[in-house]
Amino acid sequence: MRILIVALVAALAGCTTVAKMESGEQTVGERLVVHLEGAWNHITGPGIGPAHTWTMEGLPIDQLRIYVGVKDGETVHQPGSSGKLKNFSFRANMQAEDVVAMFEGVLTRDGSVFKLVKLEPMSFAGQKGFRFEFSVIRKVDSVQLSGVGYGTVVKGELYAMLYAAPQLGFFARHQRSVDQMARSAKLKM
Repeated sequence: MRILIVALVAALAGCTTVAKMESGEQTVGERLVVHLEGAWNHITGPGIGPAHTWTMEGLPIDQLRIYVGVKDGETVHQPGSSGKLKNFSFRANMQAEDVVAMFEGVLTRDGSVFKLVKLEPMSFAGQKGFRFEFSVIRKVDSVQLSGVGYGTVVKGELYAMLYAAPQLGFFARHQRSVDQMARSAKLKM
């Protein structure tokens, strides 16, 4: 029995990969270039979804989701297998408020509670874009997360970054690094 459990854990661990992203200039999804301060971990595997998912502390603690070139009609999350959860898709004609509402839907699919704190214009990836701050009370454990997002729509495609971490301690620890990364973002045309 013990060998079976060890084999199962090893098989499940093999499904997800972690790649260390070193400080300096990094290309994400072949079209977005960002400058990193500190080493981030890029997580890939089943259930991660269409965003490039990075973390400093580990996925249950903090997540940086980077969306690169999301096209009209594409979902911005991992589709639910039960068909009971609503899907949220990007539309090329979305305004900043619509994109934020779409991400609100994604972050509350599990019953978590979202609150928009601030939405303002900001250049992102060298384009006219927006920045927003939010909070989420996670349903699974009632932890309050703070978050920040950045986005722009270029030629009908969405480019965005979404960072969230527990409000107490973790969010402030990496917010400056995430803000710097967003300010450094540029598109390869």
